[in-house]
Amino acid sequence: MEQSEITIAGDTPGVEWRLPVLHFRGDTKTAPRVYLQAALHANELPGTAVLHFLCDRLRKAEAEGALAGDVTIVPQANPIGAAQAHFGEMQGRFDLASRTNFNRDFPLVTLAERDALLADLDRETAVKRLKRRLLHLALGAELVLDLHCDDESIQYAYIDEAFWPEAADLASSLSMAAVFLSDGESTAFEEAVGHAFKHRGAGKLAKVPGRLAVTVELRGRRDVHPDTAKADADGLFRFLAARGVVRASEPHAPAFTGPAVPLDNIDMVRALEPGTVLFHKDIGDAVEAGEMLATIITRPGLDDGLFEMRAERSGLVATRTSDRFVRRGDDLMKIVCKDRIRLDRAPGTLED
Repeated sequence: MEQSEITIAGDTPGVEWRLPVLHFRGDTKTAPRVYLQAALHANELPGTAVLHFLCDRLRKAEAEGALAGDVTIVPQANPIGAAQAHFGEMQGRFDLASRTNFNRDFPLVTLAERDALLADLDRETAVKRLKRRLLHLALGAELVLDLHCDDESIQYAYIDEAFWPEAADLASSLSMAAVFLSDGESTAFEEAVGHAFKHRGAGKLAKVPGRLAVTVELRGRRDVHPDTAKADADGLFRFLAARGVVRASEPHAPAFTGPAVPLDNIDMVRALEPGTVLFHKDIGDAVEAGEMLATIITRPGLDDGLFEMRAERSGLVATRTSDRFVRRGDDLMKIVCKDRIRLDRAPGTLED
């Protein structure tokens, strides 16, 4: 394993950011190249733990001559966000200087324009330099995995329909409970990579065999445990073996049988009243239309102080908020539904 470091000049005197990059060199030029990163949202740490244990397995494969393809790993992709704290709590999702999501506003370029990402970097802010550096690294690979997590969540992924169903091997290797099929129309990191993969030559490719750009949601933010991290690292290694990146006799994962639905099938349940939330359903629960999802204590101590939130549709509870006090309009849950239920969603991601 080789270790390098990218230095990013800060936007104020005396400040610079260091981005460690780990490189594993394969011995077969025709094998797929892989790029994995974690903690682009700096306070989402399950992926950092998973990549730590994956590196153990890759070092062993490298030592045994079993590594076919190159693997590049950035285990903590956002040193800028990691340094942002407000009243003792890390603020790693949004850049406090620009108020922009760290996982938005990535440049949309073609593969042929990859090296242009590094041109005139001295004219860019530190955050834009970071984004251009990360995207440049990723576009040197065929398989790109961006490891995130949700709030309280099952294990799922956002996968562009251009890579489905070929990417079902990743879903099965990681025992995902669901797949959200995205439209690839945002400026998130994974979709910027997908944009480049789909825009080669004239026009836009509907399918891109042999390539992958995906956002993996590794359960919830508090799900940082040694056992799950090692199990997920084993799942990623199993995926790499299936794709020919490593030569290993890994057990085949069972076929993926979970729901794989478009984003228009995701019911975003939002609080209709403010107050203290009492959940009646947990992540992973199946719900029927009309069932109680939560009650909100809107007027504590009064007879009419409860507001009921019931499911409008049947489905699978994929996520829920960890907050127990919500304002009107706050996200409570994501429910995976069988049928399309959203007719007014703008192209792109589900949330900011």
